[in-house]
Amino acid sequence: MRRKVTKAIFPVAGMGTRFLPATKSVPKEIMTLVDRPLVQYAIDEARAAGIKEFIFVTSRGKGALEDYFDHSPILEQTLRKKGKTALLETLKETNMESGAIAYVRQHQALGLGHAVWCARRLIANESFAVILPDDVIAAETPCLQQMVDAYSETGGNMVAAMEVPPEKTSSYGVLDVKDDMGSVVSVNGMVEKPKAEEAPSNLAVIGRYILEPSVLRNLNKLKSGSGGEIQLTDAIAQDIGSETPVYGYRFRGQRFDCGSKAGFLQATVAFALARDDLRDDLSRYLSSISHVSKAAE
Repeated sequence: MRRKVTKAIFPVAGMGTRFLPATKSVPKEIMTLVDRPLVQYAIDEARAAGIKEFIFVTSRGKGALEDYFDHSPILEQTLRKKGKTALLETLKETNMESGAIAYVRQHQALGLGHAVWCARRLIANESFAVILPDDVIAAETPCLQQMVDAYSETGGNMVAAMEVPPEKTSSYGVLDVKDDMGSVVSVNGMVEKPKAEEAPSNLAVIGRYILEPSVLRNLNKLKSGSGGEIQLTDAIAQDIGSETPVYGYRFRGQRFDCGSKAGFLQATVAFALARDDLRDDLSRYLSSISHVSKAAE
């Protein structure tokens, strides 16, 4: 019987420079899609997958992120006195139990692999998940939950994967597929940010991983790779051909790259249109500006 995945690492040390000046004082991870911060979507997805321990790899200036998960007694008391029970329940969803969340500092921006390595002592010898809050995935069954279900059958290392246009492969880690079994593919190799003509496929790795502790041991030995950073994909690739196999998982859902302004805006519109209390007004507005645009043409 395979061990359950109960720990997840959230690398959130980046400075969010693409969203300046907003991120001068506000961590990008608590910028909101409609009325929920990016990080709340990641936490909710992790909880749905059975995660019990949440490890955040942070950096200087992320105090507001840490405060977000703390209790707010005065606010809760005010809502209770005013009988705003629905808002009180919404607020409770943001609270974390004492001891369930931990923060580790990444003092140098040396890449995703280095960020995961910083949490090694809190992982020890257990399987663990990695979630990148920038990648927000709208899915009927949360993406990480889909992966946990598949992992219970396969074991090994598993990365979420999606097909991208060939000209976009240089922005991703790309899988060299050995056997394609539908939702799950076994992997021959992984190439970080290859040129379109050099990419082994168009199946790209996105920000969800289930990893074995062997990856942390591999990170201990890694030097900087593509872009001068320590790449997580390089550490995972070292397990290929060993007793720890590597799989890609084609998840069911729509991924939004909220690390980009365009992706963030697209996600905001999509999540707002999915809300009963916002859909009608927003649809009318989008329809009106569409008519104006067509008239201008």
